[in-house]
Amino acid sequence: MLALEHISLTYNPGTVREMGLFHDFSLSVPKGQYLCVVGSNGSGKTTMLNLLCGSLSPDHGRVLMEGQDITSHSEHLRARKIGRIHQNPALGSCAQMTILENLALSDCKTKRMGLFPAVDKKQLSRYRDMLTPLGLGLEHMLEARAGTLSGGQRQALALVMAVMTPISCLILDEHTAALDPKTADTIMRLTDQVIRDKGITALMVTHNLRYALDYGSRLVMMHQGQVVLDQTGEDKQKLRLEDVLGLFNQISVECGN
Repeated sequence: MLALEHISLTYNPGTVREMGLFHDFSLSVPKGQYLCVVGSNGSGKTTMLNLLCGSLSPDHGRVLMEGQDITSHSEHLRARKIGRIHQNPALGSCAQMTILENLALSDCKTKRMGLFPAVDKKQLSRYRDMLTPLGLGLEHMLEARAGTLSGGQRQALALVMAVMTPISCLILDEHTAALDPKTADTIMRLTDQVIRDKGITALMVTHNLRYALDYGSRLVMMHQGQVVLDQTGEDKQKLRLEDVLGLFNQISVECGN
């Protein structure tokens, strides 16, 4: 289980730019659930992900993972159990390193640091087996630098790297937003397959309402740091695009947008 309990967070406290985003906010994601989160800009979606991953700390409240309080844990420590894929494909891999080197580095994520070669040639076959199901030919490009790949190829590589060691949760931060529609559809299908195969808890923030409806087992809409829609299972399956878009537009009108 991944959970935020009674979270409060204020940006720029004590200044003219002070803005309170979360006030006693709570959200629980059961183990194995695939949660899709939508909402307008400034609704708190990415801030929520940053709180979960440790790049932001709450003023009050707790962050829990598998029943353990991880509120005080650093971002790099949480990364051992939480995989994250960003909107920018360039953030998921090192451009100057080869695909092989990127995979080897990710493979060492949970190991003790020391002076030993990161690339183990014995793992070549295993790495190729990981890349082959993507259908992008990356298994034949292990010596290519990640910076030479297309955006879709880099996101697919980032997806493999995020789940190649055992993790408890996968965070997807608008990971298809920078891709063209066809490539975005491909990455979404790959993402869904990986989540199903691994059986991991997943939390995806997206502006694409179709993806939010077509994928995942739960849909949450956020607005001004609050949950305004929360549907799971059959209730989520009954939702229509018009329903979600209507609520989204209603909120926008009420806010003067």
